[in-house]
Amino acid sequence: MAELQLTDYGLDRPESGDDVVVPFTLETLDSRGRVVRLGEALDQILTRHNYPAPVARLLGEAVVLAALIGSSLKFEGKFILQTQTDGPVNLIVVDLDAPDGLRGYARFDADAVQKAIELGEATPAKLLGKGHLAMTVDQGQFMERYQGIVALEGGSLEDVAHTYFQQSEQVPTLVRLAVAQLSRKGERQPRWRAGGTLVQYLPPHGGRTMPDLPGDGNFDNPETADRSFAESDKWTTTRALLSTVADDELADPDVSAERLLFRLFHEQGVRVFEPVPLEERCTCSAERIESMLRENFTAEERADMVVDGEIEVVCEFCSADYHFKPHEFEATKH
Repeated sequence: MAELQLTDYGLDRPESGDDVVVPFTLETLDSRGRVVRLGEALDQILTRHNYPAPVARLLGEAVVLAALIGSSLKFEGKFILQTQTDGPVNLIVVDLDAPDGLRGYARFDADAVQKAIELGEATPAKLLGKGHLAMTVDQGQFMERYQGIVALEGGSLEDVAHTYFQQSEQVPTLVRLAVAQLSRKGERQPRWRAGGTLVQYLPPHGGRTMPDLPGDGNFDNPETADRSFAESDKWTTTRALLSTVADDELADPDVSAERLLFRLFHEQGVRVFEPVPLEERCTCSAERIESMLRENFTAEERADMVVDGEIEVVCEFCSADYHFKPHEFEATKH
């Protein structure tokens, strides 16, 4: 079979590589979405803390999900994805500092994670356990914050993303996430990389695009199902085509976002837009941490933090180390 030439389908620029978001539309299917591919940016986030592999893979999925959703922001601000659960990985925080800065952190119980690995139960669902996932859009101090919360009940991040869009947005949405390690000859350590895609059905006309929300919130309960609803053939086709993508294809360094999309949708027609770059970037600074210590802690609390004459603060995201002298927080006298 001849190699697919994207120029034959109207791509008039080089294919994008890693650490990008590529928006696209499927005009004949009334759908649009984004593909994320992460390489060096993700590897920096995951290797900085020496996470066990299952924890790194779970955090990687959260980073991809945050990039897929947060990259839709049309203004300067921050998208924050946070899980709090009773599982071995009890906290994940990822934020996208629009338009292109990613950072992430996971807190976990090392003994519980090791036990899960030994029992063969270190799946994302088992590591997360039960709790909730919050998605927050912060547009700055002069704008109201928006937050959506959805329960985590023993499912994967893909599962909870689908539930969120069903219940909170009422938009038919399909999310795929894949994280892998790539080993290359001559390199001592494998590198983390990932890919993901988010597609939504957004027809230009009115009418229902999803079944009515059942009273118990459970779309899978046949007793409360909306039997009068019929899914659009266009969305059925989109879901069927996207379901053929394998995890290794999403994360393959040799399959660009554009090549993946054209493989899937060239018969229906797909329009891709300019890639938006992403980078690993922490927003911490000495000034921000000093302000946090000054505004959020009393003088007595700060005094309890002093060790060997200094207050030390280590950023959980990037591990940067900041030191402050207690007298720096003394009130300025006029």
